[in-house]
Amino acid sequence: MTTETPTVYRLAPAVAARLLGLVLVAVAVLILVCTLAIAVLDLHTAFLLVPVALTVAVLAANWWAWREKGWVARFTGEGYRVQWVRGVGAASGRWKDVEDAVTTTVADAPVVVLRLRDGRTTTIPVEMLAVDRESFVRDVQQHLQRGHGLTKF
Repeated sequence: MTTETPTVYRLAPAVAARLLGLVLVAVAVLILVCTLAIAVLDLHTAFLLVPVALTVAVLAANWWAWREKGWVARFTGEGYRVQWVRGVGAASGRWKDVEDAVTTTVADAPVVVLRLRDGRTTTIPVEMLAVDRESFVRDVQQHLQRGHGLTKF
């Protein structure tokens, strides 16, 4: 059993910025709707405190979620886990259950596909990761070799 520190690959800044942009647009729409409701229904302007408080809560929750769970792929000596990826296939597995790893493209985006011995696959889109493609592939290969007992680091 290995006690190595897990390797964690976080969400790429460009992807995180797009997600934050979606959150900000949703909050802006909420504030617009509340502002229009104040104007049309002649409500008190204190009504705007509700969407403002909600905005602060949503932004704080997003910050906490990305700080704590903002990783996409996590590698340990025993296996891997992938989250936040739609269509990932098998979201986790042990290295010794991985038959091989291949690089390919899906929808014109580079991915690493881990093919498991039972026929399942794990697809990891490299552009979602805050790492260079080549170094990610090298790390996958090293973990796979160690998992199969081919090298000792």
